[in-house]
Amino acid sequence: MPEIGFTNLFLVALVAFGVPLLLGLAPGLRLPGPVLEIVAGVVLGPAVLGWVRADLPVQVLAVVGLAFLLFLAGLEIDLRGLRGRPFVLALAGFAVTLLIGLAAGVAFRAVGWVTSALLLAVTLSATSLGLVVPVLKDAGAAAGPTGQRVVAASVADVGAILLLSLFFSARSGTGTGTRIVLLGGFALLVAALAWALLHVGRSRRVGAALLRQQDTTGEVRVRACVALLLGLVAMASRFGLETILGAFVAGAVLALVDRDAMSHPRLRAKLDAVGYGFVVPIFFVASGVRLDLTVCSPTRRR
Repeated sequence: MPEIGFTNLFLVALVAFGVPLLLGLAPGLRLPGPVLEIVAGVVLGPAVLGWVRADLPVQVLAVVGLAFLLFLAGLEIDLRGLRGRPFVLALAGFAVTLLIGLAAGVAFRAVGWVTSALLLAVTLSATSLGLVVPVLKDAGAAAGPTGQRVVAASVADVGAILLLSLFFSARSGTGTGTRIVLLGGFALLVAALAWALLHVGRSRRVGAALLRQQDTTGEVRVRACVALLLGLVAMASRFGLETILGAFVAGAVLALVDRDAMSHPRLRAKLDAVGYGFVVPIFFVASGVRLDLTVCSPTRRR
């Protein structure tokens, strides 16, 4: 087992604590917390001061933080409210953005700036939902009509993840056709899991057991959510898909099957506490720490 130190993780935790404290002390500073966390990571990381490194503990918790962030983003989606016009508009917006990005990619490839027009188009079509959702929650707009329209645009992130998994995944040597089959198999398993969770949730015996253990040290509902998240992440990885797809789908599945919210109204607050209070800010700070600014320098490009 490699030697594990906690100094870097401690410094990252200090940044995670200091950013919301700074925003609380200076309410006129109208900047999103995640942006400040990323900037602080850049300043403290190897790119500037070199005080913090992304060692093993930081990397592991950053990966968990990314998964939890996408899980919480999927949890914000009202799948029943996305039927009809909102979903069609989201798909249309993704298609238009993808076409514009593809045109830009073709032009940039013609002058030698990029090597893959499709990769650039997929990158530009992503909506950075992980940054948008925390801002919406802080503004209290995530559950409102505007927030739901913005979250509906997450179809762009899902589409981008699917395209990356199908055309640019380096996990295996399988072709695109095989990956499409694997993606279909993953979708069927997710549908079967959602169906099973819906039926299990109707059991009075299971419901009574959950009710007895939900606010004890067992925290059975929180543990069930974490198991669902890690299970779908592991399943996506086994199918050769991007793991963040599994995390996002886990949140969407929970939002679909969680109809009995009145019996555990504090569940989402507890999940927010685990995510936004612990692992998610570590992901944002670590993203800044790992940012390599030398790729932007003229000497590096030569």
